Amino acid sequence: MARYLLNRLGQSLVLLLLVSLIGFSVLLLAPGGPMSQFTLTPGISQADLDRIAAQMGLDRPIIVQYAKWLWLLLQGDWGNSYRDGQPVLSIIFSHLPATLLLMGTSTLIAIGLGTTIGIMSAVWRHSTFDHASAVAAMVALSVPTFWFGLIAIYFFSLYLGWFPAGNMYRIGDGSLLNYLHHLVLPACVLALVDVAIWSRYMRTATLDVIHQDFVRTARAKGLTRRRVLLKHVVGNALLPMITLAGLQLPTLLGGALVTETVFTWPGMGRLFLDSLGYSDYPVVMGLLMFSAVLVLIGNLLADILTAIVDPRIRLA
Repeated sequence: MARYLLNRLGQSLVLLLLVSLIGFSVLLLAPGGPMSQFTLTPGISQADLDRIAAQMGLDRPIIVQYAKWLWLLLQGDWGNSYRDGQPVLSIIFSHLPATLLLMGTSTLIAIGLGTTIGIMSAVWRHSTFDHASAVAAMVALSVPTFWFGLIAIYFFSLYLGWFPAGNMYRIGDGSLLNYLHHLVLPACVLALVDVAIWSRYMRTATLDVIHQDFVRTARAKGLTRRRVLLKHVVGNALLPMITLAGLQLPTLLGGALVTETVFTWPGMGRLFLDSLGYSDYPVVMGLLMFSAVLVLIGNLLADILTAIVDPRIRLA
């Protein structure tokens, strides 16, 4: 286990280095660059722009800027925002709880509905329910998330008036019920695509387990169909889903970016788009690195948890 963790740590560091290098280069070489926000200031001259660029170190070669940024990052200094001068880490941590709440709720919804639909589709194979769930999954995977969000806002907020159209809470009301009321629509929209993915994977995994020898042996012993399904089939079919949960983190982060923008949810996804609009590159790079670390940690935890649950798997 220790050797495996060291190997994964080395691989993760290399990946983070590549992500930081590519992200830093793309941002600086993008049209406009980090100085674009200052060009909009009324009355600013070219001399003023040159002076600001020199103060910020933006007049140096890209490799020098990257080396300085990386060195400060390794020391725990993620830089300060161009927009308000606040430390990048404090800005990220102020938006992190909202994203974790949204992602955690949507994940629970996706796992609960997805596994249930997948198991039912496998048990009632080629039934009307199976075909209907397959069509629904195809539609959910094909239609963009923002479209589902806009339709949900129109139907459930504007037409029926059941849920708020956006924001995390109503100003002046910090009750738990108010938070939950605002959470329902964005969490369900974010979970929609993941429900489709989980249901399809769970159906395949369940069908694979149903035809195994130990399931036939359990049936031959006279166990009820329900006990065979719950004790022998579902438990073994869920093992691949642990790995899937780790691989779904990038999808969740990408979906959260769109969902938070549509529902004006004050999380990291909306912060990322706002920072891009303001050319606030220190915050953008901080969010990029923070998200990459979350994805790597999620994949590592999924591998370790799979090995713990299934003793037949050995990490090496």
